This record gives sequence, structure tokens and C-alpha cells, in this order.
Amino acid sequence: MRVAGIQFDITWEDPAANLTRVAPWIAAAAAAGARLCVLPELFACGFSMDTARLAEVEGGPTSEFLGAQARAHNMWICGSIPERGGSDPRPHNTLVLCSPQGVTHRYRKIHPFTFAHEHEHYAAGDSFVTVDVEGVRCTLFICYDLRFADEFWATAKQTDCYIVVANWPNRRRHHWTALTQARAIENQAFVVAVNRCGVGGELEYAGDSRIVDPWGELVATAAGQETMILAEVDAAVVADARARFPVLGDRR
Repeated sequence: MRVAGIQFDITWEDPAANLTRVAPWIAAAAAAGARLCVLPELFACGFSMDTARLAEVEGGPTSEFLGAQARAHNMWICGSIPERGGSDPRPHNTLVLCSPQGVTHRYRKIHPFTFAHEHEHYAAGDSFVTVDVEGVRCTLFICYDLRFADEFWATAKQTDCYIVVANWPNRRRHHWTALTQARAIENQAFVVAVNRCGVGGELEYAGDSRIVDPWGELVATAAGQETMILAEVDAAVVADARARFPVLGDRR
């Protein structure tokens, strides 16, 4: 399965501008043969805490945009959205994955980033989400989740590919690059890690989106500019790595 990651400079707190901005990138991913297109965390507004103004109901306009794009280009698309729903007045930071057939899956970020007070504005999710995307079992995570290795371990045996969308700042970029490779190596799975670039609020973002194979090798990388990364993600490669070097069987 060919996967595309779209790294772009999110216009701060302006969903209409960002949907207009990202649509040509999605079309380019489809033209390049991608079957799954991955957008950054909170791709329509940036990592904003102004949830009173920016949060949408579940299935709102940004989710509708993803679904329409998936159907129009006949491919899977995912990106995270501030979505309201349930008894908690705070929205969830929700990674929405849409299929070409109109099926929608939702992963709610388990670890709000307390250092930036995300927990005050976003409720925490409580369950993992793994979806079979054209024969590749994809498990969904968002940004700060990357630091919690045990949750990647817990899902490893049912996963071929971790999707990690982020707004990871430049000041901790080496943590991002180290942890994305570590999660691939220790779980013998692909990691598709898509970050934003540019400036949002008061923070700079280095980009550094990457696709890592089960041996920890970088098969696609980006620097700090708007770009698209592409790579083939194959469940057979994961199975082969695990058969040749059976680490997961020794995990306790």
C-alpha cells in the first residue's frame, strides 16, 4: 500500500483557509498513487486551545471534508480534529480516518499534552483503534502519545503500521526523530509520522515527517518545508522482520 504524508504550514485558527490549502495536496497524493493520505494533527486549525470557538460536533464540517475527499479520490484519508461528543464538555483531539466507501473510524488522543495545558481544553480518550487499511493493520496515535512506549507495545502484535500525526515543536525535534525510529524498531512495525511545519501561535515546527520501516530504516523523510512524503507500506515486510528476528515473542 502506498502511503502519503502531507507536511504543511497550518494557518493558525483558520479552518476554511486550511481546507482550501490542503485540498490540492490531497489531489497530488491521489495522483501519485497513494491509497492512504495522512494529514498532521489538528490540520484545520493548528494546536489551538480555543476549543470554544474551533471545536466541531462529531461529523462536523472538517470531518465531512475528509469524507468527501476520500470518496472523491477513492482513497483513505486521516487527520485530527477537535470534536465534541459525550458527557464531557471538553472536546477530544480526534484522529478521523475515512475510507473511500464512506466508513469513518475515530481515535481519541489518550494523552493530552499537560505541559501545554491541553488537558484543560481537551478530554482524554481511553481506547486504542486499529483498522485494516487494504491489508495493512494500522494503529492510530496522536503526537504526545509517541512518548508512551507501553501503549505501542500493547498493540504491536495486532499492528503492521503505526500512524502518528503531530504538531511537534522544533525545540524538541530530536525527541521526535529518535522516538519515531524507536517505536518502529522495538515493535517491528512501520511508523508513518506526519508533523506540521512553519509557525503556529508562538511555536516553530520543524516538520521532519518520516516513514520508518520495521528495521528502523528511514524510507521517506521531509525537512522543514511544505512537502509530501511517499512510501510503500507492506504487511509482508512486517511479517518477514518478525519471523527473521522474533523479538515480540520474548516480550513479557
